[in-house]
Amino acid sequence: MTGERAFRVDADPTDDLLTRVQVARDAGRVPDVIVGDVLVGDGPTEALDAVDVTPDELRQLVEGTRLPRWVVEKGSFGPKYVELKALMRQESLVTVCEEASCPNIQRCWSRGTATFMIAGDVCTRGCRFCDVATGKPLLPPDPGEPARLAEAAASMGLRYVVVTAVARDDQPDGGAAHFADVIRALRERVAGIRIEVLIPDFRGNWDALDAVMEARPDVLNHNTETVPRLYTRVRPGARYERTLELLERSARAGLPTKSGIMVGLGETLPEVAQVLADLAATGTEVVTVGQYLSPGGPKHLPVERFYAPAEYPAIAALGTRLGLAHVEAGPLVRSSFEADRVADEIAAGVV
Repeated sequence: MTGERAFRVDADPTDDLLTRVQVARDAGRVPDVIVGDVLVGDGPTEALDAVDVTPDELRQLVEGTRLPRWVVEKGSFGPKYVELKALMRQESLVTVCEEASCPNIQRCWSRGTATFMIAGDVCTRGCRFCDVATGKPLLPPDPGEPARLAEAAASMGLRYVVVTAVARDDQPDGGAAHFADVIRALRERVAGIRIEVLIPDFRGNWDALDAVMEARPDVLNHNTETVPRLYTRVRPGARYERTLELLERSARAGLPTKSGIMVGLGETLPEVAQVLADLAATGTEVVTVGQYLSPGGPKHLPVERFYAPAEYPAIAALGTRLGLAHVEAGPLVRSSFEADRVADEIAAGVV
């Protein structure tokens, strides 16, 4: 049984430090903290699942006045980034990298990888963690988009491509046929290309899911996003049980199946453990875990807590103990984070 998270720090438990930690804990910025041999929190100590943090990491979390350094991606907008951005605009393509304000955009675009977002840039859902525009799309998915995307992938020399989409609840099939058209266009244009799709839940329309699976993507990804207790607040319009059923159907069809969750929205470690166990039970092989970062708009949820660096390897180890083949966990990990590398390692059996 997984206990509640706690931090353990090798530091002198001075009155000033203990007071500041207590204030931060009361504000929800840190869980229980063991400073030296003193517990700040409810405990009991023996029931806690503690990870080691450095004094500097604890200081950043306790102060809470700015983003911790480990969630700030530093990089430069180099020539490859500029080239890729120009190509996207030339082909009238949309990337989730831009629309979702992904913190890894500099890293990924500078090495020539991107996640394409199809079926427009207006989503029919109103998830409170997402920066994609919400509303009613004015047009159906563009029938010319699959060919343009395939041409862009060929121009970039891609051998592994991730394709996602806005939710298109305005369409009878939720946009499933458009996903299938993109998969087929990519295979026809780029020999040997591998395709990962990150799909919406199609509101439980399993015929729509079948249409995507029949096009045989190499990996089928659908994000769980958060723990079931938080679904109505974080992901209105979605259902936890429906997500699990979609993933189970994908795995049962023989497709390598993947999902992802965010942390920092108010979930507990036992709740995270239950989600990982539920995903393993569906046959899902890979799960990504990353820090939620609020886009900052009025509709968006605030960050409840920033996770310390040591929590991610602990979550990854927990996931593998619960039966998952691989958990890719880190502060800036997102659904398609180094997806080609993860898929290669899974296929080679090295993770």
